[in-house]
Formats: sequence, C-alpha cells, structure tokens
Amino acid sequence: MSDTNQDVGAMPVGSSVTTDDVVFTFSFETFADAARRGMMRPPDRILLSLVNSAEVRRLLVANPYRWLPRVVASPLMDRDVTFPGSSRVWLHSPTRWRRSDRLDPGAAAAEYAEYDASLRKAAVRRGLVDPVVLTTNPLVAGFAPFEWVRQTTFFARDDWLSSPSRSEYWPAFREAYARIAASGRSVAAVSSQIIERINPTGLHEVVPNGVEPAEWLQAQPAEPAWLAKIPRPRAIYVGTLDSRLDVDGIATLARARPDLHTVLLGPLPDPLYIRKIAGLSNVHVHPSVGRAELVATLRNTDLCLVAHRRTALTEAMSPLKLYEYLAAGIPVLSIDLPPVRDISDRVLLVNSVADFVDVTDTALALGRAAEEDRKAFVTNNSWAARHERIIALTRGT
Repeated sequence: MSDTNQDVGAMPVGSSVTTDDVVFTFSFETFADAARRGMMRPPDRILLSLVNSAEVRRLLVANPYRWLPRVVASPLMDRDVTFPGSSRVWLHSPTRWRRSDRLDPGAAAAEYAEYDASLRKAAVRRGLVDPVVLTTNPLVAGFAPFEWVRQTTFFARDDWLSSPSRSEYWPAFREAYARIAASGRSVAAVSSQIIERINPTGLHEVVPNGVEPAEWLQAQPAEPAWLAKIPRPRAIYVGTLDSRLDVDGIATLARARPDLHTVLLGPLPDPLYIRKIAGLSNVHVHPSVGRAELVATLRNTDLCLVAHRRTALTEAMSPLKLYEYLAAGIPVLSIDLPPVRDISDRVLLVNSVADFVDVTDTALALGRAAEEDRKAFVTNNSWAARHERIIALTRGT
C-alpha cells in the first residue's frame, strides 16, 4: 500500500465553519484514470469539491484495490498525472496480489474487510479524527465494516446491479445492496430508481448530475476542424458506443433523414456493435475528445441525442450528457425515461429512438437557446450546488 502527498494545496479559508475529516473512495478506477479523462465523471467532480470544501478538515482519498506490482510501478507509469495533495489531502493506494475482485459475496466481504483495515491504518497515520466516509464503490459501501468511522455514505452514479459490463459481479452487488440497506448507511444517487433498487433504511437523497460553469460560460468557441467537415444540420450523441446505444434507432433516423448528419462521439469498445450503421454516409463515428473540444463540438451542433435503448440500466441513469447538451444551448431528443423528465422544455421525449424521426423538425425549429436562458441553466445546475447536498449528507448535517 502507498500514500501520495504533494504539497500543492492549502487549507480552505473559513475558520468559523465546522469541519470534518473525510475518507473518499473511488469505485473501480483510480485517481490517475480520472485525471486522464479530464476529471469529468460525477465521482471525479465530487473529489474536486471535497478538496476545495471549507467543511473538510482533512481528506484521505483512496483508490480501489490494485495489483501490488502495478502500484509499485505507478511513479513511472503515472508520471503524467499529478495528485492535488497538500498538508491536509492525501492519496492512498491499497494493494493486493490478486488482479481482480473476488466475485463470491462471502469472499468479497472478507476482501473488503482487509480494504477497510488498510484505510483505517492510513487514516490513523494521517491523524484523521472521527472521520466520515463517502464511497462511490458498491462493494466498499456494502462490505467494508467501517466500525472506526462516524458515518458511511454511498454515492451511486449508476445502478451497478444492471450494468451489463459487470454482470459477473451481480451476485456480489446484490448482497452489497442488501447490506447497505440493512446497515442504515446513507445513500445519495443520481436517480430515484437507484434509490428504490437499493431501498436504504438510512438517510437518502436523489442528487442528479450537473455541469461545471467554468466550461460552459465562455464565449462561443470555434468548431473543431473535423466537425467543420460534416455538413449541417448535425445531430450528436456523446458517450460510450456500447449496449446503451440504440443502433437500430439511429439507423432508422439516418435513413429517414438523409439531410441530417449524425455524429457518434465516444469510445467504441466493439466495432461490430455499430456494423449496421457503419456504411451510412450521414453517420459519422469519432473517438473521444478532450473537455474543451467536447464543449466546442456541442456548442457547434444543431441537435443532441439521448439515443439509449430502454433497459434496467438506462431507466435508472441520470444522463450526464443531457445536462451538458442543455448547457450548450442545443435542443435535445431523448427516449422517455423517468430521470430525464421535467428537466427542460427543450428536451423532446418519445418512446423510442426510431420515433426521433417524427419530432426532428420540431426540435430543429427550437434552435439555440437564448444566451441568458442557457447561462441560467448552467448556473442552476452547477456541480457546486449538487455537491453541497452530497457533502451535507456525508457529514450528517
């Protein structure tokens, strides 16, 4: 196990504010992973808020379990990443000889009792007193005993029990959810559907995704060169091009509206998944881009898509992309799912992606949002406002 401490920060100003020592744990990716993707996912953003919060006295940030040789090599392999450590903020990296989690619930419980012990030793070493825990890992939330902390809160950005990419974990996740519920631990989740599936007996709150105002309140950026080559009108879907994406629906839209050019922007784990649309001249697949380029791309398109299949996973999602689409001021077409309702009248809801064809002209006619309205949406849906609620729940205040 190892700790990282680089003195690049300072204690937040505000001596009159009551403070707590906090332990924060990532889910299945490390701080280095988060930094390389631009600190853009909800757990990444929460960490940044904790680092800068005047209500946090000391902060111990914990990576998920990693194979010991990989952690030993991290100074070399992760030299492109700088952790924002300070005299009050540290990174802890628990290690094990296994490369992956144990999938049997009983074995997982034993393994995460050891993870808990590692965190406790690190907390004692750094002088944390009566800390609270905020974890984004369902296995940590369910199986770590945390008898040495005042309160434990689980933040759920997805319903892990319906994530196809982690189906082998479902028995462990199911038991973890049951233990979270029985323990009375607090839960913050991005949708009410996740809350209902965990069924917590402790404090709980729905806290949807948000946006970072600094990214979206700038002047209109120039369009990226690759985007400028694509004719208008342009529609865009942002996200991993996997089982969430309704490929058949995109194909229906593309064939019915040859004048509309659809951009699919994001990682493509399996090229065969989009083979049905790969040959369509008005469908353009582009790999992920950095945050500034993503903002410029969205603000220079005409229509945004939440083109998901209807599954247990998507029915519980609070799509981050939806908030970013609206922050860009672009009208949105989305399938009708509970977490996307009542967010904005600029989101047109239909039963399926194939039905986008029927409302495309209506959506395009909405045009760009008035700049005053766009900025108001950004301010009202900022990450800072969301995180105030999560930090308050974590501290039990």
